[in-house]
Amino acid sequence: MVAIDTNRSAAPQMVNRAIAGLYNAAETLRAWNDARVTRKALSQLSNRELDDIGLCRGDIEDIAQKGLRF
Repeated sequence: MVAIDTNRSAAPQMVNRAIAGLYNAAETLRAWNDARVTRKALSQLSNRELDDIGLCRGDIEDIAQKGLRF
């Protein structure tokens, strides 16, 4: 005979979901900050320096956003 436990508490599942939500929020914040730091660093370069690394001012936002894919 097989016994099925139907009285399992939902609390562990709720805790796991809460932890996953916090983890996702932290990852989103980390990605946003990385993009902000990248954008700031590239914006401080001169046009000549950007050209030396094969970029132009119009590329900065694309490069900064590259890490924000969800």
